[in-house]
Amino acid sequence: MNIVCLDLEGVLVPEIWIAFAEASGIPELKRTTRDEPDYDKLMKWRIGILKEHGLGLKEIQDTIAKIDPLPGAKEFLDELRRRTQVIIISDTFTQFATPLMEKLGWPTIFCNSLEVADNGEITGFKMRIEKSKLTTVKALQSIGYDTIASGDSYNDLAMIQASKAGFLFRSTDKIKADYPELPAFEEYNDLLSAIIKELD
Repeated sequence: MNIVCLDLEGVLVPEIWIAFAEASGIPELKRTTRDEPDYDKLMKWRIGILKEHGLGLKEIQDTIAKIDPLPGAKEFLDELRRRTQVIIISDTFTQFATPLMEKLGWPTIFCNSLEVADNGEITGFKMRIEKSKLTTVKALQSIGYDTIASGDSYNDLAMIQASKAGFLFRSTDKIKADYPELPAFEEYNDLLSAIIKELD
């Protein structure tokens, strides 16, 4: 029994924080898990910047409403879901992901949640579980699934390495150079072919 585990941002949709950094004119918010491996540290830093600028959930959701899946992402996902079970495992938050799931045809996503005050200020975040990507892959394996994983950032490496097969997709030159043993792809067709080969 195979199950495919995919990262969301950078793989199927643009990076939400980069889009918001551009929309809000705050370049510091362009920092992502491609730059900072410690997600907890990254999120606390982001929340501090939002507070400093008086920005909250509504402003981010307004940006997300304008984000579309990456070209070819929905078709890739549709074809993959036609062949096997797929779960998106993301460090994003339900408050960010829901409109994007609608545009992707409502695939299953495991993600986290934001703590939001009545005035819309983001005050914190609640991770579903520690090391959520690796923990989820291990849990799926414990109930009899072989996992095949793909992602683009530091926080995807553990789930990729723990899986029966794992692939980098549109990753950074640094990550590709540091992990030369991981097959790396730039196009959905190539990633799809590699995954299908593992399903046989």
